[in-house]
Amino acid sequence: MSDTNDRPDDAPEHCPGTQSDSAGKASACAGCPNQSVCASGAARGPDIGAEMVKAKMSSVKHKIFVLSGKGGVGKSTVTSLLGRALAARFPEKNVGIVDIDICGPSMPRMMGVLNEQVHQSGSGWCPVYIEENLALMSIGFLLSSPDDSVIWRGPKKNNMIRQFLSETDWGEEGLDFMLLDAPPGTSDEHLSSTGYLKSTGNTTAIIVTTPPELALLDVRKEIDFCRKVGLNILGVIENMSPFVCPKCHKASDIFPKNTGGGEKMCEEMEVPYLGRLPLDPMVGKACDEGVGILDKLPAINPIVDNIIQHLESA
Repeated sequence: MSDTNDRPDDAPEHCPGTQSDSAGKASACAGCPNQSVCASGAARGPDIGAEMVKAKMSSVKHKIFVLSGKGGVGKSTVTSLLGRALAARFPEKNVGIVDIDICGPSMPRMMGVLNEQVHQSGSGWCPVYIEENLALMSIGFLLSSPDDSVIWRGPKKNNMIRQFLSETDWGEEGLDFMLLDAPPGTSDEHLSSTGYLKSTGNTTAIIVTTPPELALLDVRKEIDFCRKVGLNILGVIENMSPFVCPKCHKASDIFPKNTGGGEKMCEEMEVPYLGRLPLDPMVGKACDEGVGILDKLPAINPIVDNIIQHLESA
C-alpha cells in the first residue's frame, strides 16, 4: 500500500503515490502529465524544476490566472485588456503576461507582436515588450510560423510551462503583476502551472464567463477546480454582456441570461462578481490589429478597481 502523504493534491483519485513501486505504472496514472517522471523514479527525489520555479517566482508579487472552463468566452481578450489596463494604471509597476495556452497561443496577435521572437541569454529568455512596463512570453514566439501547430502530449506541455515560469528574465526588479492566460478546461496546463505556483504564495484566479447557462455550466466546473487545488478566486468577469450598438448606442442582450447570468451564478457559488464587459465590435477589431482601446472601453476601469481591492484584502 502506498503512503498517501506523497500524493499531490491534484493527483487522480487512485494515484498510488510517487514513492510506490507502481508509480507511473498503475491504471490511474494513464493520462497524468507526470506519468513518465513517476515511472522513471525521478519523482522520488526532490523536484528540481519546482524549486527553480519557486526561486524565480519569489520576485513576482501577484500571480493571477485568467481561467474559464468554456472556450470562446473571450478569456484571452480579457487577459490582454487587463494587462494593458494594469500597465497604464500603474506606470511605475511591471506587468507580465504568460501565455500558457500551448496549443492555441493567441496573445502575440492580440498584443500586436505576432512576428516577434524571444532571445535567450545567460539570464534566460527575454520576453517581448509591448510597453516599457508590459511584457509577454508565449510559445508563439518560438514557432517558425504563426500557422505552425503544436501537437504535444502532457509531459512536453508541462516542461514548456516550467521553462516559461523558471527561465524567463523579467528584469532585475521582477514583476508586480503576472497574468497567466490559460486554455479552456481543467487539464494538463492547469494542473502543471497551479502545481508549480501553489507553493510560491500570492497566486489567485480570475474566471471569465458569458451570460448563457451553456457557458456557466463549465465555469462552475472551473470554480470547483480552483477550490480543489487551493487556488483563491479573485472573482468572475462576465464578458460580452450586453451588446452596445455602435450607431444608436442601445444595449441589447445578444446572449440570453435565462438563469440570471454570471452575477446570479456568483451569488450561488459565493464568489465575487468583478463586473461585466460589453460585446463591442471595437474590441474584436483591436484584438485582430493588436492595438489598445482602453480610452474607448470605460467598463474595464471598475473591474480593475475591484481586482486591486480584492488583491489588497487577499
